[in-house]
Amino acid sequence: MVSNAKTIASELVPVLRVYQDGTVERLFGSPFVPPSLADPSTGVSSKDTTISPLVSARLYLPKLSPPTNQQKLPVLVYFHGGGFCIESAFSSFYHDSMNSLVSQANVIAVSVEYRLAPEHPLPAAYEDSWTALQWAASHSVEDTVDKDPWLIGNGDFDRFYIGGDSAGANIAHNLTIRAGTEGLFGGVKILGAFLAHPYFWGSDPIGSESVFGHEENILYRMWTFVYPSVPGGIDHPMINPFARDAPSLSGIGCSRLLVCVAGMDDLRERGVRYAKAVGESGWGGDLELFEVEGEGHCFHILNPGSESAKNMVNRLASFLK
Repeated sequence: MVSNAKTIASELVPVLRVYQDGTVERLFGSPFVPPSLADPSTGVSSKDTTISPLVSARLYLPKLSPPTNQQKLPVLVYFHGGGFCIESAFSSFYHDSMNSLVSQANVIAVSVEYRLAPEHPLPAAYEDSWTALQWAASHSVEDTVDKDPWLIGNGDFDRFYIGGDSAGANIAHNLTIRAGTEGLFGGVKILGAFLAHPYFWGSDPIGSESVFGHEENILYRMWTFVYPSVPGGIDHPMINPFARDAPSLSGIGCSRLLVCVAGMDDLRERGVRYAKAVGESGWGGDLELFEVEGEGHCFHILNPGSESAKNMVNRLASFLK
């Protein structure tokens, strides 16, 4: 009798598994949903765009009333979470989350669809996200070559923000560091960045993190799974901003920084330590640490109807205003 069962080559339970034939089965995530010209709950319009052969994005525009339909709005470039290996800018979790945030903050958003591991190991997601960030910044220059009319017509590039959750917050941190040294197209400056429950980790437990089983923790295993060739392993500066060879946090390339943590999140200690380290680094911007007690990782995306989630989105919207 012939079995149709495929052989598992590797797995990251409970997130995904890889089979010997190269196929990847993702065990967690939300379904893809299409963009909408007018979301019935928020009035936000969305559309998908191709940035490069490898990178795409979903753009969001809040409801505008004539004759102010050409009003200039802050621009947010957003990076979704999912451990660099699941979820999407096109998934229902992030589509609904962006509709809510864009409506409340009254911003134009570029939600980046970067390539995922293990099909595309890191640093692919970082490079894709940098490409998208530079593409968004390029709209500050007044020409019409490969430009999006929403960003050209309504984007205020003096109010240019980036943000993300979990792995996306990790991307946002690393891109602010890179922008601080390399700069952005057209001389655009990042006014502010928000990091919601940022995915940072390291070889040594800190704070209340458990000493036992530290290397078996999924946060440890996930990094080596999505970046198997990384020099320095779990202490590479992109995952551990406190590593000895990490760039100084004083070089963060924005003027305002909001770090959000959740009291029941395994990543809480890293987020708190990060905010403290930024404050002690000599960085000259405005820094705020925002903590929500009694909630877990990315609760505002996974359970958007809760009061805590609504308060969290209100805080993000206030930061972007």
